[in-house]
Amino acid sequence: MAFLLFVMTALTFANVIARYVFNSNILWALEATVFLFAWLVLFGACYGFKKNIHIGVDILLQYLSPQWRYIMAIFAATVCLIFAAIFAFGSWSYWYPFVTERAWLEVNDIPMPDILRFLEPLLNEDEVYEKMPRFIPYAALPLSMTLLFYRSLHAMWEIINKKRQGLIASYEAESAIKEFGTK
Repeated sequence: MAFLLFVMTALTFANVIARYVFNSNILWALEATVFLFAWLVLFGACYGFKKNIHIGVDILLQYLSPQWRYIMAIFAATVCLIFAAIFAFGSWSYWYPFVTERAWLEVNDIPMPDILRFLEPLLNEDEVYEKMPRFIPYAALPLSMTLLFYRSLHAMWEIINKKRQGLIASYEAESAIKEFGTK
């Protein structure tokens, strides 16, 4: 993810320099940055599940018994699992036509990299892609949602086996309650 952020920053910086110093621009920089940002956000959400770093409001959970916290954690994990399953199915349904009957659709500005030219005879009936086919940047949707489903399932498994207490990082709330109790 740091690599994606670096590429986005470098590309935006290069485009600003090109625009204001050389009175030109990198035509495809904005579109590429948007796609890279989508990849970054979607896979960042999956990483948040893996590292248990999503933030949330857990003030009500502090008033529940440990058994009810456990039940609520399983409920929250179930909701996340259902959400991820629905989005994985929906994103696959959205993305799949871009690989099959609509494989000829291209993005607006990003040129086709030569390293991906092997895709032309496979997906575009031997027609040459001028721009990158849409299914490449759009692949972030089914890949990340499938990974999110897996991460939700793994988190639920850890909660059931009591290796994890919940889906959110509650360090701030714990420290605030301790601080409030000492005053």
